[in-house]
Amino acid sequence: MPVKVGSILEGIVTGITNFGAFIQLPDGETGLVHISEVARVYVKDIRDFLKEKDKVTVKVISVDPQGKIGLSIKQVSPLGDDFTRHKKPDISFEEKLARFLKESEEKHQHLRRSQEAKRGGRGSSRV
Repeated sequence: MPVKVGSILEGIVTGITNFGAFIQLPDGETGLVHISEVARVYVKDIRDFLKEKDKVTVKVISVDPQGKIGLSIKQVSPLGDDFTRHKKPDISFEEKLARFLKESEEKHQHLRRSQEAKRGGRGSSRV
């Protein structure tokens, strides 16, 4: 039986990529939940929300002429569902700020090093 747009089905996560998760549907077909359709919050890393062999409820949001099936988890989840919240523990503002400053400094160091390499590094003489 072909899947229909609007159907709500149970599926199993069979693969995870940077752009989404592949879900095996009950009839054996495979669909894709794009990373933007995983949760109502910003999803930087889909692995924070899903892992292979997870059982999930999905809604069929598209079926293209080639038979590719587009799925959504967030359109099925109630607004208060724990799944839509980030699984990492809440951290204080101070901890978030400290993490941001550390990551920012590391990125700036990397950029400075790459600029120095392009110019010939420190101590290179210009003639």
